[in-house]
Amino acid sequence: MDKYKIDLGKDKPKYLQIYKYIKKMIIEGDLKKHEKLPPIRKLAKHTGVNSSTIVRAYELLESEGYLYKIVGSGSYVSELGHVQDDIIIEKKEGTISFGTGNPSSDIFPIEDFKKAIDMALKREGASLFNYSEGLGYLKLRNELCKYMESMGIYSNVDRIQIISGAQQGIDTICKSIISYGDVIFVEEPTYNGALEAFKNKGARIIGIPMLQDGIDIGILKLKLERIRPKLIYVMPNFQNPTGISYSIKKKKQLLEIANQNDFYIIEDDFISDFKFDSQDNRTLRSFDKYDRVIYIKSFSKILMPGLRIGFMEVPPGLMKRVIWAKYSSDISTSSLIQRSLYYYMKYFNWSANLSIIENAYRERYNAAKEAIDEKFSGRLEFFIPKGGINFFIGLPKGYSAADFRDYMLQYDVIIMPGSYFYENPIEDRFFRINIASTDENQIRRGISLIAEKLDDFLQKYRNHIDFRDNKMFF
Repeated sequence: MDKYKIDLGKDKPKYLQIYKYIKKMIIEGDLKKHEKLPPIRKLAKHTGVNSSTIVRAYELLESEGYLYKIVGSGSYVSELGHVQDDIIIEKKEGTISFGTGNPSSDIFPIEDFKKAIDMALKREGASLFNYSEGLGYLKLRNELCKYMESMGIYSNVDRIQIISGAQQGIDTICKSIISYGDVIFVEEPTYNGALEAFKNKGARIIGIPMLQDGIDIGILKLKLERIRPKLIYVMPNFQNPTGISYSIKKKKQLLEIANQNDFYIIEDDFISDFKFDSQDNRTLRSFDKYDRVIYIKSFSKILMPGLRIGFMEVPPGLMKRVIWAKYSSDISTSSLIQRSLYYYMKYFNWSANLSIIENAYRERYNAAKEAIDEKFSGRLEFFIPKGGINFFIGLPKGYSAADFRDYMLQYDVIIMPGSYFYENPIEDRFFRINIASTDENQIRRGISLIAEKLDDFLQKYRNHIDFRDNKMFF
């Protein structure tokens, strides 16, 4: 109990002070993953507060994913409390990283983009360094409308908001239409950055499981009998982390359901430009005739992530709120980057760049697909997606992907534990392999190393925590 020396002040509620103290210990690593916290009565006596104060602190920590409970046993530090450690693993030379989703720099169109920057500097002069208009640079928005037409989306410049990446787009929507306590449906599992944005706004998050052809419509309808969400957040093509793509039928069903039940859909489109093995990679927005879809497009996977630029296509009824929310965040996205992107899209071969990147991703996808099928069949649980850059793999029940992550680091292979992609701590046996930053040789070598070390791991690392049962999502 020595580490729980909490000096309680009088200016703030005691449960918040205890919550912040324990949260800080978890983030800084003073409390380890799966470490048991003191029983409620014992900690209450130690800190001189009522048991109800500790209960409130523990409940708040649990709601934010820092703790999980085991009935009859107590409260434990969640794997989610150590997510930052998972993301910021220092890579040494020779490490094979399946953790990051950022593309490798060898496919960046560096030379052409440098020329686009030079064109912007010469033609725009000092105006390049002023703030851009609220929605973004008009000529770029015009170019983006043409780009969307190639994907079957017919829009206009007044519906386009330039943003500094997809994460800002999600944050902007939260500021625009989400109030404390609003319900948001999400795919389960899903992108953690969206979960964090929704939690920071005080939203109530409800997960809908994924099937092989997209979100489970049956469960969605059951939830809607009792709950009305403000919106649902989805990635209909090559979803992160599962790689699953929605069938055309499900895309249309989701739109009908949203219209009937009066909620919006955030479509996070990070890689639908590329078809891979799929029969259809059309966006959800391209089917939308009800103005239900808030379409967010980032260029991080199809151009260069460091540019920090993307756009939203927003239903007219939300546009004023979106403009103010964006302005309150950063006034405007970099004018230099906006205008350079315009010149790049206008005067350089944008479609050729997409083809180069698609070919690079396709080669990596094929290498991973073949290696996973060869090395993991009969040993691990997996589903081969029809494209994209993510593969979601399941260890046998009773094993922890967080332990497997730690184990594979010894052999210079980085994977991402599946707990990172869930709102609540559950059985942690799934892990994601992301192939964006690795070439084909690294992919084959990394998957071979995972397969080679698997039996040794299964013998040595039986999980000592009995998580609640979680069935595979497909």
